[in-house]
Amino acid sequence: MAKKETKKEVVAPEVMAVEPVVDINAEKKTKKVVNKEPAWEIKDRTYFLTGDKKPLVSIMKSSKMYWFDEEKGYEREIMATTNQRTPFVDEMDGVKRPERIIFRDGVLTVPKNKTVLQKILSLYHPKRGAKYYEWKPAAQAASEVENIEFELHALNAANDLDLDMAEAVMRSLIGSQVTEMSSKELRRDLLVYAKKNPKLMLDLIADDNIYLRNIGIKATEQNFLRLSSDQRTFTLGSNDRKIMTVPFDEHPYSALAAWFKTDEGMEIYKGLEKRVR
Repeated sequence: MAKKETKKEVVAPEVMAVEPVVDINAEKKTKKVVNKEPAWEIKDRTYFLTGDKKPLVSIMKSSKMYWFDEEKGYEREIMATTNQRTPFVDEMDGVKRPERIIFRDGVLTVPKNKTVLQKILSLYHPKRGAKYYEWKPAAQAASEVENIEFELHALNAANDLDLDMAEAVMRSLIGSQVTEMSSKELRRDLLVYAKKNPKLMLDLIADDNIYLRNIGIKATEQNFLRLSSDQRTFTLGSNDRKIMTVPFDEHPYSALAAWFKTDEGMEIYKGLEKRVR
């Protein structure tokens, strides 16, 4: 008896639904980042001539000027006009009515409605920064604060110096006059110099040779050292033994301070430091 074939039921494989993967950064990647220039601030602006001389009338060039446009790659002609909306000649339409740029008593105030003239003076004029400058109260205040803080730093640094270092610094500024000054006079003049020229004062205080120079000068003044008339040779005051030759084109006491740092010079320096008053 023939066997019946049993049909196997074929089951289609289950297909799992896969959700598409979305790159959340894709949109960001396709967008170009555009750096927007800060908007031009609408306000009255004042300009001052540089230097001490303030003529009654000073006329600044207002046409046939050129400004290099980096984005376009070429120079563009600039012109001040009363009837155009742009300072660039290649963008102007119709008849151009020139405008004069006149400083009176060294000052020019441009009202906020004259934006084009302001932009010429603030951004494009070739004499900007050389013949005149824009007055910016906030920037000026920031600069003044920085100068005051720098001055205060110099005053504090000068005030913290011990008497020997204060003398060394002042000797480099006024020379041998320092020997006739009392400690109070020395302190006073030190602080006055720090206030008048804070950068110089801080440079002198930071100079690690300034104290060595002072010892060398005092030792010479007190005859423990002798400097030849041609300022090329240092000798010992006690026996005229030559200790060093000043290199050509160097200041003798700067060279002596550098020599004090050598092995031979250190021994001489230690002896002088104990003896000078």
